[in-house]
Amino acid sequence: MQFVQTIADLASRPQNIEILQDAGVMSMLRPLMLDVVPSIQQTAALALGRLADHSDDLAEGVVREDILPQLVQSLASKNRFYKKAAAFVLRAVAKHSPELAQAVVACSGADALVLCLEEFDPGVKEAAAWALGFIARHNAALAQSVVDAGAVPLLVLSLTEPEVALKRIVASTLSDIAKHTPELAQTVVDTGAIAHLAQMILSPDAKLKRQVFSALSHISKHSVGLAELVVEAEVFPAALACLRDPDEYVRKNVTTLMREVVKHTPELSQVIVNCGGLAAVVDDLGVCRGNLRLPGIMMLGYVAAHSETLAMAVILSKGVPQLALCLSEETEHHIKAATVWSIEQIGHHTPEHAKAVAAANLLPQLLQLYMEVSSSEDLQNKSKKALKSVLQKCTQLVYLEPLLYEAPSNILKYVVCQFSKVLPHDSKARRLFVTSGGLKKVQEIEAEPGSALQEYINAINSCFPEEIVRYYSPGYSEALLERLENYQPA
Repeated sequence: MQFVQTIADLASRPQNIEILQDAGVMSMLRPLMLDVVPSIQQTAALALGRLADHSDDLAEGVVREDILPQLVQSLASKNRFYKKAAAFVLRAVAKHSPELAQAVVACSGADALVLCLEEFDPGVKEAAAWALGFIARHNAALAQSVVDAGAVPLLVLSLTEPEVALKRIVASTLSDIAKHTPELAQTVVDTGAIAHLAQMILSPDAKLKRQVFSALSHISKHSVGLAELVVEAEVFPAALACLRDPDEYVRKNVTTLMREVVKHTPELSQVIVNCGGLAAVVDDLGVCRGNLRLPGIMMLGYVAAHSETLAMAVILSKGVPQLALCLSEETEHHIKAATVWSIEQIGHHTPEHAKAVAAANLLPQLLQLYMEVSSSEDLQNKSKKALKSVLQKCTQLVYLEPLLYEAPSNILKYVVCQFSKVLPHDSKARRLFVTSGGLKKVQEIEAEPGSALQEYINAINSCFPEEIVRYYSPGYSEALLERLENYQPA
């Protein structure tokens, strides 16, 4: 007894693990797990669990020593303390890699754990649910083996238990099962999980809410039908109250859920918009930073992508200045790329939408991100695409003019094209174009003869009297001076 207790204590401190391993402690613990004294058995299991928990190397040792089959076998018959310790060992082995989790499944570990879910003791249920979650999280095949063992109905039943710690772990395990494929998510839904999860949205426990929203997100993401089931469970607008939760991960998971719902159809987006979802997300973007902002940024983009009216709703919720702020504050390229993508979804619909983007001074920023050598390839591509989409709709020349001086020729043609569309119909704009130096700049552009760019320049020039165009063409002043020199007064 003293031996196993000492090993269990030593194994709880990382600095001792290597020494224990070198001393060959695994093979010493193995026979003690079959000891006739129950407390020696469970303490030996606890020590093994702590060792296996520490590294995949030690977890592989547990598999090599052939300890798993005897653990699984004794799970059915032993007392609750032993069951908790044994489930802990299985969890500690399964967590490291799909291969190790498969080893647990191969010796009927999942089936034995499912039997533990039927135990009366909530601690045993918790330990079993936790181990099943660690098996299921790796990939769809492992999650399927947890489903095939009959875990899902018992997990959903455990959500009705009073213990908050058990609810948390069960919600997390359901989330890990549902995340892989539509079929697995459907299995979770078919057992009535959504209604139970929806009831816990307003729980005072932040960690439970994190897991509940995570599970609902993983269910919603796969298909329109599954997202509709989540919405029909009246998760909204109750979930929006959690966007004011002090726990930032609760807020992140709520926003992720909204993102997964709105991406499917305009109708689902409209549901979220109608209950005030946009304003709530825009406010939340103002208080969080870094990766916590990502779901909110993308949620705005998905809503705006569906239609002109939904994009206008994002603009009216002050979404554009908030995205502009995210773009200037964030340093990570993947966050900037997501922000640029969302800006494009808002600005590419009509001149009115493009004006909202241009007015937030985003065109020069997009150009800079596209031309910046240090920008990631994805960020450059998204910036270029966003620039082209928004420019092709932008008719506010005051926002386009700065780009005449900065843009490379592949972007410049879109800028010049917009001028060639607007100037013929707007005398005030023509006058301004001359006095601001725009016309002079256009004459200095070197375009390939016969190219689209050259055609746009010709179209612009045809809006002005010939002598004005000549006056602003490069070399005109030298030609005038030459005429002056050769001029003989009568």
